[in-house]
Amino acid sequence: MSIYLNKDSKIIVQGITGGMGSKHTTLMIESGSNIVGGVNARKAGTTVELAGTTQPVFGSVAEAMKETGADVSVVFVPPAFTKDACIEAVDAGIGLLVVITEGVPVQDTAEVWSYLQSDKNHAGTRMIGPNCPGIITPGESLAGITPHTIAGTGPIGLVSKSGTLTYQMMYELKDFGFSTAIGIGGDPIIGTTHIDALAAFEADPDTKAIVMIGEIGGDAEERAAAYIKDNVTKPVVGYVAGFTAPEGKTMGHAGAIVSGSSGTAQAKKEALEAVGVKVGRTPSETAALMREVLQSL
Repeated sequence: MSIYLNKDSKIIVQGITGGMGSKHTTLMIESGSNIVGGVNARKAGTTVELAGTTQPVFGSVAEAMKETGADVSVVFVPPAFTKDACIEAVDAGIGLLVVITEGVPVQDTAEVWSYLQSDKNHAGTRMIGPNCPGIITPGESLAGITPHTIAGTGPIGLVSKSGTLTYQMMYELKDFGFSTAIGIGGDPIIGTTHIDALAAFEADPDTKAIVMIGEIGGDAEERAAAYIKDNVTKPVVGYVAGFTAPEGKTMGHAGAIVSGSSGTAQAKKEALEAVGVKVGRTPSETAALMREVLQSL
């Protein structure tokens, strides 16, 4: 079992002919993902050779879906064009939209998010990102840029704001393995949230425990803590990046802004611990806490 992505997922890549798009499409194919084509309106009707496969290039997401049966799109287009690419995919009715692009203007993401909420016809699309590593179900499928070699299949569900911390946690717990690991991104406005992923992992019978990685800024982790208290029965281990961050600074991600005690790593740690989540002060300590949890199950 998995959440959102499995071996039957048919993936297209918006921006497949670009540098990043072609590079990571190659890696996705090598991971075993079922890549069925790409989208570039200027190169419609051509093909690209990637990882020993011939990938058709379509003029639109709707055309790609009609011809291939695709239900997942991964977006590798420049920030200026990301909003239009997302809205095109939503209009076509794609089931899962994974937006890798970083540097997307927050207003553009807000408009896409609002568009997703505006019409019941859009309810079938789940967006992950932007500015994220995407999602991987080890041994089955990768939609994004997570290295597929760092961990195998297992009982841990992982949801993380940080790409690099996603990779580190997967590597540190590779002997246990993961059902699905999802990087949701750290921008102020994102599609899929911690709470969305927690709900999906709670419902997945093969996920036995959950690692939740957050970071300073905003109140997403506090809201996730409230959700865990009322809705999650599986053990959750957490980590909050930024314990040593100076107050009032924007740290890396646009969403990581701390003001006063609100949004600090300590405040988030306390909120999570208050609902029974074990929180490590380093990624390695967090991995060790998860080991203890799994060994006690």
